[in-house]
Amino acid sequence: MVKVSVLYPQREGARFDHAYYRDKHMPLVKERLGSACLYYTVDKGLAGGAPGAPAPFVGMCHLYCESAEEFQKAFGANAAEILGDIPNYTDLQPIVQVSEVVVDRP
Repeated sequence: MVKVSVLYPQREGARFDHAYYRDKHMPLVKERLGSACLYYTVDKGLAGGAPGAPAPFVGMCHLYCESAEEFQKAFGANAAEILGDIPNYTDLQPIVQVSEVVVDRP
């Protein structure tokens, strides 16, 4: 299994609509990816590791998929629509990482 993490770095003055991201964008992503996306999670940054430190990321999602190839095939077919929706909730540039899941819910 792989996890596709999409992270939005915290930036002074940046716009990020958490409600839109949670209620509209991510359901759109799941619908377009179909069975290639087993499930997803959405995170809202609260704080950094040190007391009083700001969260390094304002928000993020994690898409869990059987393989990177399945994700890439499904995403590629829908990339224009998914990426085109980003300006509806943020002006930030996301960082994407694909990881192998080595432990899931021990």
